[in-house]
Order: sequence, then structure tokens, then C-alpha cells
Amino acid sequence: MKPKLLVARPIFQTVIDTLTDTFEVTHNQADVPWTPDTWQQAIAQHDAALTTGSDPINAKVLGLQPKLKMAANMAVGFNNFDVPAMTALGVLASNTPDVLTETTADFGFALLMATARRMTESEHYLRAGQWKQWRYDMFAGAEVHGSTLGILGMGRIGQAIARRGALGFGMNVLYHNRSQLDAATEASCQARYVDKETLLKTADHLVLVLPYSAESHHAMGAAELAQMKPTATLVNIARGGIVDDAALAVALQNRQIAAAGLDVFEGEPALNPALLAVPNVVLTPHIASATVKTRLAMAQLAADNLTAYFANGKALTPLNALATF
Repeated sequence: MKPKLLVARPIFQTVIDTLTDTFEVTHNQADVPWTPDTWQQAIAQHDAALTTGSDPINAKVLGLQPKLKMAANMAVGFNNFDVPAMTALGVLASNTPDVLTETTADFGFALLMATARRMTESEHYLRAGQWKQWRYDMFAGAEVHGSTLGILGMGRIGQAIARRGALGFGMNVLYHNRSQLDAATEASCQARYVDKETLLKTADHLVLVLPYSAESHHAMGAAELAQMKPTATLVNIARGGIVDDAALAVALQNRQIAAAGLDVFEGEPALNPALLAVPNVVLTPHIASATVKTRLAMAQLAADNLTAYFANGKALTPLNALATF
């Protein structure tokens, strides 16, 4: 008997086809929404799950004493996983690091550019038929080249953004992280470590790339936004909840900061309606890793993690350590 695998959301059919060699696959290519009850019932019937960042694996879900042995997240972030609870119950967790680093950094920098240069505002202006003549100050935005780039969270993606800023745009790169990087990595990124207060007060463009946790919840709230320059921009490609979206909407409305670019939101896909009422924000629906090549690589790595674990008890990119089942 093949182990039973639940694929929670639509993925590439080619990946599902490869998974059928190892698993009895239940897929959701129709993208039928899960209720908490139907999700719990489905998990309880499967040995493994291929999940996305919106599919929870936590103590409540696992409380039905299911036979689940592994959940592979098709994302680098895993705040939908309660890893300690999974470990305690003998469930392996994995994610998909590395394969999305460069694509996500590309998008982060694109969002920074769009935010700084007021692209969304100006497109809405043009589409509304308001463009009648050229003006010297029409949608004059913030300089990017040669400005100061601040990065909060300096993992793989943060480092990739730093390299783009320093090497491509001649930016002065500052960063704050839970721990300072080694000298060689700092040199490769041309980045300098500073405390968080200095980062907030100095950055012309601040990019958030830190993982979500209880400690990072509302890491950018009203107090932190108040420390930023009124000419500064804020970009969040990390996770919803790192920014207090309500406080950000107020800061944007009052021009406390110049603009923001957001790819992630608290409670997504819902978002704070106040963000829709301010013009100086660029909004995208959590698509930083969305190229065909990268999303396929993410799906394939999640599948490879599952296949490897059920073949030899060792996933390629595990998040917790468990004895072979």
C-alpha cells in the first residue's frame, strides 16, 4: 500500500504526476476552500501533506490523533506550522529555502522602485484621464540610486536585496538582524550592521525580510514608523503581521512616511480597508516568488522532501529533527 498524500492546494500537474509514483495522492486542483473542520478531517486520513502558507498544521489540527507523518510546506516561511507541536507528535516539517531567493529579491527591489517612484499613483492618474500636461514636479518621487537602503532581517533574501542595492544602484546598505553577519558575508553584500533605532532613523528605503514569529509581530508599529524619515519608504515582502497595517495606514494618510509597498498583509487575503483609501501605497497579492520557474522549483522541492522522507527517512530541507519512522 502506498502512503496517502494530501496536496492541499493546486500545484503543477507534472509534480502531482511524479508524486503518484510514491503516494496515493488526493489533490485539490479545483482549489475548493477548506473549512477548519474539513481540513482537520482531511489531514486525519492522510500520512503526508503538501501545504502552502495558508494551510495550518498545529496542535489543534493534529489533535484528532491523525496518522500524519510529514507536512511539506511549499514556501520558505512556515508560520502556518507549529513546529514544536509537530515535533512532539512525531510529524516532520519541511520548507523550500534557496530556490526562491533570487526571484523574491528581484520582486522586493521592483516593489521598492515602484514605491519610491510613485508608479501606482501615476498610473491611476493616467488611467483616470487626469494627465493634461507635463509639470516639473509631477509625481516627483524619492531617489533610489545612491540613497540609503535599510534591511530589517538579513537572511538569504535580505542579502540578495543588499547586493542589488549596493552593486546595482550604488546604495549605502545598512541592516539590522537578530545577530550580526560574519565579516566576509557583510563584505559580499557591502552592508553595515546597525541597531534597529539607527536603521529606522537613517534609511531612505526600508525593506522588511524577517521571519514572522511572536517576537516579530508588529515589529513595525506606530512607534517604529514615527522614527522613520518623512521622506522614507517602507517595503514589506516578509509576512503579514510584521507590520501593524492599521498604524501604517495612519502614517501614510498623515504623510508621516512618504510611501509603502506591501506584498503581504495581516489576515490576508483580507486586508485593512484603510490601505485602499490612501494613494501612496503599492499593493500586490503575495506574489514575490511568482515566476513559473521558481514556483515550479518550490513545488518540486516540496515533493522531493516528501519522496525522500518516505524512501529513506531523511528530508532534503527539514525544519525539525525526528527519528526515522
